[in-house]
Amino acid sequence: MKALLKEAARPGLTLAEVPEPEPGPKEVLVRVRKAAVCGTDLHVYQWDEWARSVIEPPLILGHEFVGEVVALGPGATLHRVGDRVSGEGHITCGLCRNCRAGKPHLCHLTKGVGVHRDGAFAEMVVMPESNLWPIHDSIPTEIAAFLDPLGNAAHCALSFDLVAEDVLITGAGPIGVMAAAICRHLGARHVVVTDVNDYRLDLARRMGASRAVNVTRESVEDAIRQLGMSNGFDRGIEVSGSPDAFRSMLANMYNGGQIALLGFLPASTTIDWNQVILKSLRIKGIYGREMYETWYKMTQMLRSGLDVSPVLTHRLPLDDFKEGFAAMAAGRCGKVVMDITP
Repeated sequence: MKALLKEAARPGLTLAEVPEPEPGPKEVLVRVRKAAVCGTDLHVYQWDEWARSVIEPPLILGHEFVGEVVALGPGATLHRVGDRVSGEGHITCGLCRNCRAGKPHLCHLTKGVGVHRDGAFAEMVVMPESNLWPIHDSIPTEIAAFLDPLGNAAHCALSFDLVAEDVLITGAGPIGVMAAAICRHLGARHVVVTDVNDYRLDLARRMGASRAVNVTRESVEDAIRQLGMSNGFDRGIEVSGSPDAFRSMLANMYNGGQIALLGFLPASTTIDWNQVILKSLRIKGIYGREMYETWYKMTQMLRSGLDVSPVLTHRLPLDDFKEGFAAMAAGRCGKVVMDITP
């Protein structure tokens, strides 16, 4: 089968023919129809410091996908051949304290599809049957290809009550702009998105942001005045990984505000802790999705009218993968979806 893999410890990826995998006990073989490119994949493509510390080539990348069940391994009973499915890319142990307590998203032994085991940038991928998620007929296949990052956005947005609240989102990447759409769908009053990338700020506007602020030209405080807000923001969603953006968020939160922190900040990041203490802020670290409540909630939001289609900016065949990675590296895209099999 055809697959896109990190063949060796160097920048770039290789499109190659590899053996088709076989499902083991309680595993399922999925024919991948479409797969989306994640920022994690870009790190591996560029072979940066993080990738060098985690990835062991050869490895097939990809963890955002949609496809059809083609074979069941021994003992697999949860799905049928022909089912349209996506998949949770975090494979948990099932035995640790958190897994046994019904909190597998907190499993400390989690392994990542396309990071620690072969992923979905291939014509076939093997997944544990319990990690697959059935796709409702009303959800387009190209949207189902990136339910994984939509789940990140949903996990952030659903962490706190949003009805009539004012929300600040720092970072207009795909997760940030999808979070903006979710906040508006759930009844937020004002949603302000900040970034330094005009292309992605335009996406934020198309996804429902009240204001999209390029912080090189204007400030969050300007947006607060323009919107007639008497206080700071009630909710914050940090997805930029920028220390300056996080510090700006803290400075512009209202007392008692709540922050979902998804962006990976540098270890050297410093903040004014008085902003946290004196404002009684609550900060929740977010990693991945709550399994599988987030999958259920985002499915029902999509079925009830949540529109995230504007974030899909690039559709291309697997053979043209370099074009997609170049667009991501340049910041000139939303979600990049590759056609894997017809």
